[in-house]
Amino acid sequence: MDKSERNPHNVFAMTEFRAEIGFSAISQVEAYWEGLRGVRLMPKRSEIDPRGIESALEYTFVLERVAPGMARIRIAGSHLGDLMGMEVRGMPLTSLITPPCRRQISDAIEDVCQRPAVCELRMSAETTVAKPQMDARLLLLPLKSDLGDVSRILGCFVAHGDIGHTPRRFNVVGARIRPISAPSTMPEPVKPAPKRDAQLARMDGFAEGQKTFETTTPRSDVPYLRLVKSEDR
Repeated sequence: MDKSERNPHNVFAMTEFRAEIGFSAISQVEAYWEGLRGVRLMPKRSEIDPRGIESALEYTFVLERVAPGMARIRIAGSHLGDLMGMEVRGMPLTSLITPPCRRQISDAIEDVCQRPAVCELRMSAETTVAKPQMDARLLLLPLKSDLGDVSRILGCFVAHGDIGHTPRRFNVVGARIRPISAPSTMPEPVKPAPKRDAQLARMDGFAEGQKTFETTTPRSDVPYLRLVKSEDR
């Protein structure tokens, strides 16, 4: 998707979100994802183990990006079904979003898969007499498929308030998008090269060949003591 075609209404507000009571499942899922990826850019879809996010499982889902800006729900916890009043597997993620805000969700899906990035959205449900106020948070985390492409998304959707009549749909009221990169590793220190003095000394033109010391007269021919007679004086 060409990001240059976005209009100003689709620009996400880069604001800092404070941890709020009741949305701990969002933090748990992100911490689980961070632990899985380690020093990599992102984990694989096949590495996701439901036991690792058991306490947040009802709010968790997995998306498959099937086209630019479009992702369908492959697996979903019970919370999404409660909000929609039906089985949500196979439905596009935008089914939970009001029509005016669906372009923002499409852009977020592209950012998560193509940049890649982590996306957290602050949401508010549309209200009527039969549909009371609800506040929600949506977290999107990129995953690699078994083929190595970034076409899966680990998500977490938490909404608070009385559900009322279903289906419930939500407006996007703020977002935080954080581009990700693999943690850099420091290169191993380079060992200093061995000194070349000895090598240079053996090269022609840098030193003369070593000669052994030899006497002109063998040591055996040189008298150690000489007898001096008185008549020689």
